[in-house]
This record gives sequence, structure tokens and C-alpha cells, in this order.
Amino acid sequence: MSADPLKENAQSCQDKCEEDIPKSSPFDFVIKQFQGKKSSPGKRKEQPSAIRKFFEGFDFVKSEVKARRETEETEINTSRADDQNEKEDLSIEDGPSHLISEAESPTGKQRFNQFMQKLGKKPNSKNLDLNNCALSATDVTELASLLPFLPELEEISLSWNGGIGGSLKALTVQLHHVNLLKVLRLNNCRLTAEDVTSLGEAFEIVPQLEELDLSWNSNIGGKLSLLTKKLQKGCKIRFLKITDCNLTAKDGESLAQILNVIPNLEVLDLSINKHIGCSMKIIAQDLKNVPGLKQLNLHMCGLKQDSLQALDTALQHLAELRKLDISGNKEIGGGFKDSAAHLANLKNLEVLDLHQCCVTEEDMTILSQVIPLLSSLQELNLSSNKNVGVSSDPLLGRLRFLPKLKSVAISNCCLREESFSSLAEAALHLPELEILDLSWNKCVGGNLKLLLEALKLATEIQVLRLSSCNLVTEDLALLILLTQDGHLARLQKLDLSYNDNVSDEGWAIFFKGLAVFKELSELDVSLRPSSCRDCGMWFSELLAALTKLPALAELGMQRWVLSESQRKRLESFNQDNKRSIRFDC
Repeated sequence: MSADPLKENAQSCQDKCEEDIPKSSPFDFVIKQFQGKKSSPGKRKEQPSAIRKFFEGFDFVKSEVKARRETEETEINTSRADDQNEKEDLSIEDGPSHLISEAESPTGKQRFNQFMQKLGKKPNSKNLDLNNCALSATDVTELASLLPFLPELEEISLSWNGGIGGSLKALTVQLHHVNLLKVLRLNNCRLTAEDVTSLGEAFEIVPQLEELDLSWNSNIGGKLSLLTKKLQKGCKIRFLKITDCNLTAKDGESLAQILNVIPNLEVLDLSINKHIGCSMKIIAQDLKNVPGLKQLNLHMCGLKQDSLQALDTALQHLAELRKLDISGNKEIGGGFKDSAAHLANLKNLEVLDLHQCCVTEEDMTILSQVIPLLSSLQELNLSSNKNVGVSSDPLLGRLRFLPKLKSVAISNCCLREESFSSLAEAALHLPELEILDLSWNKCVGGNLKLLLEALKLATEIQVLRLSSCNLVTEDLALLILLTQDGHLARLQKLDLSYNDNVSDEGWAIFFKGLAVFKELSELDVSLRPSSCRDCGMWFSELLAALTKLPALAELGMQRWVLSESQRKRLESFNQDNKRSIRFDC
């Protein structure tokens, strides 16, 4: 019986196929493939023969194909791994240049841009302004990871972000990436002792730091030494601000010790630290180590008469001082008679703030002799010192010897008509006067005409404050008349609040002529808290004037009674006129 034709054909095809398969085991085939030349991932694969296509469903062919595919994939992965190892070897050889290229890579910049956009800020490679952004500890960590991509950064401002307290170390350990940093502001961040310590440690890696502002961090009190002991001699800090940080007398001693290592200090602000006055003697002794100091702010520092005497001794070493603020220290009253000898030598002093110091009549005698000698003085604040107005010493009259004065604040000084008249005469010799504050001096009411000639000459005046001055209708009419004659043309801020004695007719006259104040940006006509009056008589005059005051941005009119229709007209005014005036009603 003849053989089955189908079996013979199958056997013949199988024999022919086996001629194409190597006469060795599958393992020998794989070894030969490893020993051969590596295949390129992009190399075109060999097309299968017709016979191989025919038998591709057989198991032994599937095994051979599978083995070959696995071999090719192994070769490709091996080739990629070799390439990656070569790149890593090159990066190790390149060293720092690899870090620079990574920092400047688009990916780093893109991450930084995304971080800033998330916070609603515009990216700036030199000035990082993240004030009041509700930052969290997580944000600080993310920001720290971005510092390597900001080698040109010069300013970091993270103020008013209370959520970052306790997490500052994550940022400070990365500050070596921004060794050009000059300004670091951390106001009101709820800094902890650990934060202060990490800041101190960072001083070694930010050698160019010039400004450090830690104000309004109450937990710094009692821990300032954690920061100051890390400062190195020759430190470049020029601005040091530690306002309202609950500093103690011990902190004052720590501060005094570093004054000899920051010789370039120009601004020292210790304001609103009521316990620092106890160590002011020690601080004053070391102020001689910062002869270039230009600004010293000691507002509300608990200074006493002996503190003032120590400070006066230090002034002889501070010839470059431009601003001296010792306001809000009520216990220094009576100490000027023995502590103003060196004040007169401050020929470069431009700002002197003595408001709320409880100066006595004896103090006024000394100040009347000293202040007129400060030939460079531009700003003088004597407010809330009642003896300024009642003293017989002619301090206000002698202001004529200070022709550079731009700002005079004599609010709440119990001025009498005689002292007010002396001021009015002196004002004739103050051609550069820009700010005049006479608020809470009742004698001004009905006597504003005494200032008439001075206000005519004060072509630069921009701010006039006459709050609670017992003004009358004639006073407001005078102001309008001055402006109509071309005077007070540059007036920007006018405070007429708490002048309840002005009649409705007086307010109507004022608002009718208000449009002549072309540069006016702020106006306050509010009544006293105990008052309540209808504004119907002059409301239409006000609305008419508003359309002619292009610079007006804020109008205070508290306790004036507005009808429903009047309120709606105010609410629609901005929309109808494309304005943005803030009505404080």
C-alpha cells in the first residue's frame, strides 16, 4: 500500500525547512547572536521566507522566532544601557559644568515659572516677591528645590506668610545656590527658634547679604543671640530691621556685640520693642562702631531719660545720620535739657521725629535753641506734645531758619492763637513745604486766614491736614478762594474730617468749588463718631464735582446720612463714569 501523499508532502517540507535551521541547540543559537555584532534599534529586520511563513504556526518554529525576538530585545536594552553609562561617565568627568547646564535647562525654568504662576506672580530671576501669598511649609520646600535654577537671584521677600514658620531650614540650606543674594525679607512669618538658628547658619553661605528684615516676628524675642553669634567680622549688612519682635534686654546686649562686625550698617530699626530701652546704654556705647549709620529708628522702645543721655553721647560719632526717630517714648520727657548737646551737631540730619515724647517746657527751651541749627532738616514731627503750643519759647517762629523743610507735623499740640500766628509767619520762609499737619488744634478754626499768605507762597504743598480743628464756613470758603486764584494747585490730600461746626451752607460752597482741585486724590469730610447729619443740601454739588476730579480715588464721608437713591447714585457713579473711587460712607 502506497504511503499517504499528505504525510509525504509534509515530511518533505519539514526536511527542507530544517536545512534553514542551524544544526545546534537553541542555546547555541542565542550564544552566537550575543557574540555577533550588536543590532541597531533602527535597523530594518530580515523578511521571513515563504517556507517560514507556512510553518509559523508550528510550535518548533514559534520557539525559534520567540528566542530570536528575545535576543534582539536584550541587545537593544543592553545597547541603551551602555549609552546611558557613557553619558553618566561624561557627566562625572565634566563636573561643575554639568550642574550649570542642568540649572539653566528649560525644565528648571519651566518649573519655576509654573510655581510663580500658581501663586499669581510674574517670574523674575532677580527679585523673588512672594509677599502675602499664603505660603505653606510645602511651598517653602518646593521653593527651596527651585533655588539651583536661580543663580542670579538678589532679593527674596516672603513677608506676611505666617504658614512658613518652623520650615525655614528647608530654604536656608539651599541658599548656597544664590550666593548673590542681597536682600532677605521675612516680616510676620511666625519664625521659630529653629528658624532663627538656621538663618544664623546661613550667613556663611550668603556673603553678599546687605538687607535683613525680620520685623513682626514676636518669637524672636529672647533668641536673637542664635542669629547674632553667627555673624562674621566684615559682614556686609547695611540694613537691619527688627521691628516689633518682642526683644528683651538680653537681645539688646546681643545686638550691641555685633555692631563692631557690621561696620557698613546704614539703617537700624528697633522700633516697637518696649523692653530694648533697658539695654540702650550698652547699645549706644557700641554705636561708635557704625559711623556710617544714616537711619536710627527707636520708636516706642521704652527709652527713659538716662537712655536719652546715653544716646546723645553716641550722636557725636554719627555725623552721617539722616533720620532720628525717638518718638513714642513718653518717659524721656524732661530729659532733653541734659541730653541735646550733640543733637545740634547733626548737620546732615533730614528727619527728626519727636512726636508723643511728653516734652516739658524746659525741654522746649533747649529744643528751641537746637532744632533751628539743623540746617539740612526736611521733616519735623512734634505732634502730640502739648507743651509745644503752650510754651513761651518761640520754637515754631524759629522754623524760618530751616528753609529746606518739606514736612511739618504739629498735630494735637494745644496750639494757642499766639503760637499759631508764629507758625504762620515762619511758614512764609518755607518755600519747599509739601506737608502741613495742624489737626486737633482747635485754635485753627476761624483763624485759617492767618495762614493765607503762607499758603499762597507754598506752591509745592501736596498734603494739608485740618482734622478736628473747629473749622467754620469762612475757613472752607478761604480754601476754595485760594485755589480759584491759582494757589494750592498741587494739593493731593485734604483732610477736613471732624469739623462739625461747618454749616450746611459752608459745605455746599466748598463742594461747589471743589472741582478746582484737579490733582486731589484723597478727601475726607467725615463727621465725628457722635454726629449724624443729612447731606441733601450739597449732595448734587458733590456729584457734579466728582466728574471733574480725574485723580480722586478715595472719599471719606462717614456719618453723613444718605438716602436710598443717593446711595444708588454713588454706587452707579463709578460704572457710569468708568472710575474706581472708594466711597467710605
